[in-house]
This record gives sequence, structure tokens and C-alpha cells, in this order.
Amino acid sequence: MGMNETPSANRIHIAFFGRRNAGKSSLVNAVTGQNLALVSDVKGTTTDPVYKAMELLPLGPVVIIDTPGFDDEGDLGGMRVDRARRVLNKTDAAVLVLDGEAHIDAALSAETELIDLFTVKCIPFIIVMNKSDLTCDSTAISSIETHLKNDVLPVSAKTGNNINLLKEKIANLVNTDSVFSKKLIADLIKPLDLIVLVIPIDKAAPKGRLILPQQQMIRDILEAGAAAISVRDSELKETLEKLDKKPALVITDSQAFAQVSAVVPEDVPLTSFSILFARYKGFLETSLQGASALDNLKNGDKILICEGCTHHRQCDDIGTVKIPRMIKNYSSQEPEFCFCSGGDFPCDLSSYKLIIHCGGCMLNEREMQHRRRTAEDQNIPFTNYGITIAHIQGILKRSVEFIIRNEKQEIRN
Repeated sequence: MGMNETPSANRIHIAFFGRRNAGKSSLVNAVTGQNLALVSDVKGTTTDPVYKAMELLPLGPVVIIDTPGFDDEGDLGGMRVDRARRVLNKTDAAVLVLDGEAHIDAALSAETELIDLFTVKCIPFIIVMNKSDLTCDSTAISSIETHLKNDVLPVSAKTGNNINLLKEKIANLVNTDSVFSKKLIADLIKPLDLIVLVIPIDKAAPKGRLILPQQQMIRDILEAGAAAISVRDSELKETLEKLDKKPALVITDSQAFAQVSAVVPEDVPLTSFSILFARYKGFLETSLQGASALDNLKNGDKILICEGCTHHRQCDDIGTVKIPRMIKNYSSQEPEFCFCSGGDFPCDLSSYKLIIHCGGCMLNEREMQHRRRTAEDQNIPFTNYGITIAHIQGILKRSVEFIIRNEKQEIRN
């Protein structure tokens, strides 16, 4: 998979914040070298965050995000500001844009608030003063630097002044080694290992293609120098019998856990795509702890089931149909199920007894960590699809022991 095919969730997210008409969109266009964002002299032209996946040298694959003005007003403006705030939850590096014409004598309250948010959320950032071609008063810049307690880089989206320097400074904000070196499965397996992937092809499967977690898993296995065999659950038993050696690991779609577990010999490690993604996104331990809440459910308890993407739901959808049905059968209770998808993760989780999240293949790690921490801060158990299903079917220990054993081995080495 080349840079241009890197999934959005695996790209560094760089967001531009600031007041209306500070020139954020013009600066985004200058940095990307494209007419990505709509530019106008009218305040509030950017009404929704604009996303662009691209390669930004010398950084690599990134997502550039242009956000609405943080000083927008009124009911509609407040909704725009809220959307800009939500972008912070997925931002790996931020650019705070000041208006060289308008901010010289301003109180900078919006900027101070943004800096405070960057600090609380541990987002590395750089401050730039746009429109330096119109004004570049070094005394005023020095005064703003003192007020904001940060350096300010003068730039011009119009003339290109310091745009390359800005790119370099953005690149220096992010530790790319830690971002791009993280593996989905490659660090747990060895060259020439045989990995069997169980991929049901049913009415819920997309026509003519594999879904993103399956594609990424195959790619990661190949990069490790191992061999990937993909098979439907209906042909798994015969396939295992035909192999001349036992697989090092079987990875299944969580929905087929019960059938696959019954077929795969006990001495062959077994896990699921969803569980590996929980590890990849950094919330496996939290999910294992959260699954215990399934044993204490009562009638009327509210459970929030979350998906990171939005898609057309099938008649037997895993999140809205299958998992609720499994939980009801397992608990013999009648909890109340609520659902959210895409970016609509609620801030207030206090009414829920449990959060069950998908693997998060469409969300970057920072966004998943935000969701995990939001639940943790409110003492709400947080788990995911695969771990929920494995727990209900009594195979949770088996489904994670391969991961735990190999992580311990990795630490010892």
C-alpha cells in the first residue's frame, strides 16, 4: 500500500484553527499546493471541517483539516465552533492561525482558549501570523508572543513567505517513527509463519472487495514476511485439514467466533480482527476490563454501541442487531441500547452502564484514545465488539492469550 493509499486512520492529522477570516483556508491551500478550501473575504465561509488526505513532504501521509472559525457567533455559529472543537479529538498536530491585519490589538481570548485546549489534550502546535505581506510589525509580533507565551511565525498564503518553513516546523512537531512504525500484527509474528484469516462472505459483506481491517491485516502479515491464507468460515475445517503444518495463528471475523473456535484445534492460537484493532488503537487492556460489565447488567441499563464509520445497515447488522441480541440472551435481561456512528460520540456518558465500540479501523489512535479517556474519566466501562462477543461465548481468554504471550516475549527481548 503506497503513501497515496494509506488509510485515513493511519495518517497524521494536521488541523488549522483560528478566528473567522484569519486566512486559515488560504493557508491550507498554500501548504497543500491545492485549492482545497473555499476562500472568501466573508467571515464564516468555512462552515464544516474540510478534510484532505495527501502526502506532505517531508512528513509523509497526512490528513489536512481546515476548521470553522473559533470565534463564530449565534446558535448556528456555536454549532460550527462545536464541530471545530470535535476536530481537536483527532488532531495530532495543530496550526493556530492569527490574522496579521486584525489581531494586533485584539485580546486574543479565542487564541488563548485554543492554546489551553492544545495543552490539555497534549497536542503539539505552532502559531503563525498570516498576511505578513500586508503587515509584519516585529514589535507587535513580539508583544503577541509575550501574551501567548509562544513563538509566532510570520507567513503569507498570498506570497508564499515562510510556507516551506511552516511545513518543516509542522513536520518537526510529530514523531513520525512512533506513528508509522506501529504494527497491527507484524510485531507478533515471525517470517514464514502461516496465518489463516477467516472472512465470512455473507449478505453483510461488501460486493467485490474486502473491508479495510481485512486488507490491512493481509498487508501487515506480508510485510512481516509471513504467509496469509484467506478462507470463508464454511471452508475453514477442510482448509486446516489440507495444510501440511499447523497455522501460527487464526484470525477471524468476530461474528464467526463461535463456529471458528469449534473448528480450530485448542493448540492453535485464535483471535479476531476486532481484538487486534483494539490493541493497535491502544485500548485492549481497557476493553478487557470493561467486558466484565456484561456480567452485571440489569433490566433498563443503557448500553451505548458505537461505530467509527457510517454505512448502510444490513437487516442483521452486527452493531445494531447481532450484539444486542447476544447480550440479551447472555444476560437474560432487557437493557436499553443506544447507538452512535461516525464522529457523533457523546461527551456526557453518565447515563450509560457500558460502552461497546467497534475496532475503530476508520478512526485514528488519538480519536480512539479520546473516546476511551472520556469513558474512563466518567467511570463507564469501555470495551469493543470482538471482546464482547468472545466474552459472551466463553472464549475471551483463548482469544487474547496469543497477544499477551507475544507481547511479554517482545518485552523480554
